[in-house]
Amino acid sequence: MATTNKLTTYSSSGGRKSSVARVHLTNAAAKGSVLVNGVEPMTFFAQELLVKDMLLPLNVTDTLTKFDVRINVDGGGKSGQAGAARLAIAKALMKVSKEYRDVLRANALLTRDARIKERKKYGLKAARKAPQFSKR
Repeated sequence: MATTNKLTTYSSSGGRKSSVARVHLTNAAAKGSVLVNGVEPMTFFAQELLVKDMLLPLNVTDTLTKFDVRINVDGGGKSGQAGAARLAIAKALMKVSKEYRDVLRANALLTRDARIKERKKYGLKAARKAPQFSKR
């Protein structure tokens, strides 16, 4: 467990669609700063909804000001990256304390969203879109 004057870092990774996020939570002299790929979350995502969604695990466990959060995201789009970061933060909080598990599970923050893009099938224009049918 973390002590007040010792630097402790908790790391985890998460995924969503084709995005991968790696998160580092640091507790020493924490000011509650959050950086995504080295910049502020609002600058990176440009949508308040995505930032709120990404920080949901910290909000439900009341740990937003207890940790400095560094997030490295790669691949996919902004929505997938925010979802991957959310899962990674939740998994890192699990390493901090097992007491957070029930709160995170109740808010469905520990489950990876398995929905990914369906592949295109031959003879079709897309995964399910078919050419117009003509009887004659």
